[in-house]
Amino acid sequence: MTTRPSILLKPGEADRIVAGHPWIYRGSILRLSQPVDDGNVVQVKDHRQRLLGTGFYNSRSKIAVRVLDPDRVEIDQSFFESRFRAALALRQRHQPDATSFRVVNAESDFLSGLIVDQYEDVLSLQISALGMDRCKNTIVAALQTVLAPRAILERSDVASRKFEGLEEASGVLAGQLDGPVHIRLNGLQFTVDLVGGHKTGLYLDQQLNYQAVAQFAKGAQVLDCFSFLGGFGLHAARAGAAHVHMLDQSEDAVAASLRNAQANGLAASCTAEAVNVFDWLNAQTRTGPNERLVPKFDLIVLDPPSFTRSRAAVPDALRGYKEIHLRALKLLKPGGVLATFCCSHHVNTALFQDVILAAAFDARKVLRRVATYSQSPDHPIIPSIPETEYLKGFAFELVR
Repeated sequence: MTTRPSILLKPGEADRIVAGHPWIYRGSILRLSQPVDDGNVVQVKDHRQRLLGTGFYNSRSKIAVRVLDPDRVEIDQSFFESRFRAALALRQRHQPDATSFRVVNAESDFLSGLIVDQYEDVLSLQISALGMDRCKNTIVAALQTVLAPRAILERSDVASRKFEGLEEASGVLAGQLDGPVHIRLNGLQFTVDLVGGHKTGLYLDQQLNYQAVAQFAKGAQVLDCFSFLGGFGLHAARAGAAHVHMLDQSEDAVAASLRNAQANGLAASCTAEAVNVFDWLNAQTRTGPNERLVPKFDLIVLDPPSFTRSRAAVPDALRGYKEIHLRALKLLKPGGVLATFCCSHHVNTALFQDVILAAAFDARKVLRRVATYSQSPDHPIIPSIPETEYLKGFAFELVR
């Protein structure tokens, strides 16, 4: 192995890396042993020259180094194959029956800047770091060796790539992909547009929660807000809901959710609207003078997209979360259940619950917490890497 350039950290900056966090910020660097080209592999040492690991360097990013391993290793095809096999074994252990799931979840699998989702026999990958992008061909070869997919698609069309000095990229990297992919989640069929759809295709992090929330649906009038392809709604319909109404701003998503309902023999109990969910909730809860609002739903699901991408936007996000909960609680029957989720890392579990309870107070409602949710195990949480924990949720029963 050739001698690599070294990145030396300032005193006091090594502890977080030793604990397992892979990000080294520019301000943590004491000096470089020699000039380094962006995207190249470096070894990381503390200020006393003790080895901390191997990673990718990028002077243009706030994250100057992304550590991949605590030892000196070659970042080659064998390295990626080993990591992919370890990641796959973890999924098979915790979700043995899943045929569509996240294979690699970036920092959670110690591959910062790389996400790989499996949809039956098709892989969809997203690269958000320069060093990983330089290894794209090696990554594709390793995925072909370990998983033998029919096709590998890139969906690196994310704005965060510009902070790494990268352009957005998408397209088929290997094999052939003609048209949508038909997948199964918990025994239900979904059709996913991997080429033009949202993100890498589907919200796989809710796979177990779809089933968990459906336990409240039997005989219920269900409202599924921000329904996307109908994950919560269709699971509720299969569980015996009297009726499911799905809301999403995207007309394409609404049309897809209705097609998915038809494909699963659930169309008779499902309806959907393409609307702004905030506006719809507003209209449904508006009353005139001396008019009393009559609640309509036994189960309401709130699964909005993230309201904030930064800490600075948290106050605005909390106002948004409070508003939708206030409106939803007014539409929930006594004894009904509100299942609600937040996918922003910057809004932690305690803060999310606080905003729900504030909405309940304003609505003069009393809630009983009956379930707590997290992301599915194919999106592992490493406590020493707080960024790996982002999805949180609750089910609250309306007491009165």
